[in-house]
Amino acid sequence: MISSSQTHNMASKPGILTDWPWKPLGSFKFMILSPWIAHSMYSFIWGERDPVYHVIFPFMLIRMLHNQIWISISRYQTAKGKSKIVDKGLEFEQVDRETNWDDQILFTALVYYIGYMIFPMASNLPWWRIDGVILTAILHAGPVEFLYYWLHRALHHHYLYSRYHSHHHSSIVTEPITSVTHPFAEHLSYFTLFAIPMLTTLFIKKSSVAALYGYVFFIDFMNNMGHCNFEFIPKKLLSYFPILKYLSYTPSFHSLHHTKFRANYSLFMPMYDYIYGTVHKSTDATYETSLMRPKESPDVVHLTHLTTLDSIYQMRLGFASLASNPQTSKWYLHLMWPFTMFSMLITWICGRAFVLESNTFNDLKLQSWIIPRFKTQYFSKGQNITLNNLIEETIMEAELNGAKVISLGLLNQKHQLNAHCELYIGRLPQLKIKVVDGSSLAAATVLNNIPKGTNQVLLRGKFNKVAFAIANALCRKNVQVAVLYKDELMDLRQRVSKESLVVSPINTPKIWLVGDEWDEYEQMEAPKGSLFIPFSHFPPKKMRKDCFYHYTPAMITPTTFMNSHSCENWLPRRVMSAWRIAGIIHALEGWNVHECGDTILSIEKVWEASIRHGFQPLKNILTN
Repeated sequence: MISSSQTHNMASKPGILTDWPWKPLGSFKFMILSPWIAHSMYSFIWGERDPVYHVIFPFMLIRMLHNQIWISISRYQTAKGKSKIVDKGLEFEQVDRETNWDDQILFTALVYYIGYMIFPMASNLPWWRIDGVILTAILHAGPVEFLYYWLHRALHHHYLYSRYHSHHHSSIVTEPITSVTHPFAEHLSYFTLFAIPMLTTLFIKKSSVAALYGYVFFIDFMNNMGHCNFEFIPKKLLSYFPILKYLSYTPSFHSLHHTKFRANYSLFMPMYDYIYGTVHKSTDATYETSLMRPKESPDVVHLTHLTTLDSIYQMRLGFASLASNPQTSKWYLHLMWPFTMFSMLITWICGRAFVLESNTFNDLKLQSWIIPRFKTQYFSKGQNITLNNLIEETIMEAELNGAKVISLGLLNQKHQLNAHCELYIGRLPQLKIKVVDGSSLAAATVLNNIPKGTNQVLLRGKFNKVAFAIANALCRKNVQVAVLYKDELMDLRQRVSKESLVVSPINTPKIWLVGDEWDEYEQMEAPKGSLFIPFSHFPPKKMRKDCFYHYTPAMITPTTFMNSHSCENWLPRRVMSAWRIAGIIHALEGWNVHECGDTILSIEKVWEASIRHGFQPLKNILTN
């Protein structure tokens, strides 16, 4: 939740007061509030309890949670495609630009704390006053909406637009947090308008806790709703109450403002656009078209799962700023352990995969589905039958949704289902979807990461399908494949050409190919400057500073790969695991075979197809 205040892609000609004052503080910006928070907690325990003062901090947390709920729901709904309004991709540049969405929450809390100190009439307000709440609603519908309409139109004048408002309009595809992504000066002007009902009721002594905090919550709710990029306001509601068309906008109404630019200027009440003739002519048609849009049918499904406990925050439906960067441990996530434990409990209850992400590439519709289970649960023997059933049910569901290919990611392909893939497919002769574990492309990626001229590699970790494929390919090139122990050598000789297999001292080879269940302490004996290339799904936990490490098998996606705005686990931006790419290539090439169990495709053929379709080798080396 704590994010950097760094602002990306500012307005084309940034004006004065563009940056928020606490930008230099970065992730520690909320420390500004620490004196007031500490004092409010102290006075709550030992002093007089004034709800106006003591509610400020918890209300700030509630606003963050409220915004995050909208982010998660919006991303989930747009991934499914049902009732989506704008069918364009969201990219990393927009996510970076909107990372400071919580600045306005910090600003409001700061103003509330200072206002409480300045205005004596703000203390000891009642929880509820009906006349104050009604007056707040009237002042919003009148002065606030009217003044905002004309302020908004002024912000579209080229002078103000180029210096301020263009920053907000850089987001054609809106997310809930787009609503509060503004330069500091622009937000000041908005807050000044919103202060009219709050200060008026305060000065005439008709305010209440409900009026002060409920009004801000109302603004948050309407802002998030208007930028969520999916339509959900029922048509029947508008037919029963036609006046709502003028009193409350819909997500599609405001979305047209971002796509058509000079129309639909209203804040939340479209009546001012109707009064001044600025309603876009396609407003009603866009609403009905969006509302009736069905969920998308994917061509390719990639099936993944949760990894660490913190991964619930770092996946696409979690915190946007974390999901847009490679997965790493964050200290502040440890403070959220109650939510983490609750989420783990939910994963034991939830029994089916759901849509995590959608992309498009070369006329293919791609989706990533996630099984709500953590890595540790995959190693629990008590979960074997449950997980196998989950994977089987997901394959069937993917076929019913029209998918041609399903690729198995992470431990989904290592589970018992993959070992008995042929039996499973044999039980379902009518199964049309192709099951792909991506072993051939994973092996090809590792082989192409080995430096040219290498004459010996050391193979470590559990020998699996990928390891045997790599060893066979290297032996055909007369590259020695070394192991440390004779029993490993015997195991390899059952599946690999014997001529180039040797037992080697641990301190001789400088190219290490490492897989699952590898004893990572072995690397301490490797020569300085050794290169470690994983063929496993998970990266090494320990790394030496005087050695080099490749990422897990992965490739760079083409620029035509759309809607790329989250990282796949620990991989860099716009980089995709070989197992996920394999399913896409399978569909693009129209291969009418399964790749699972003991079946492996031609490594050379799969690699050539990947390069031909625009995927590029990942040459980056991990740094410690």
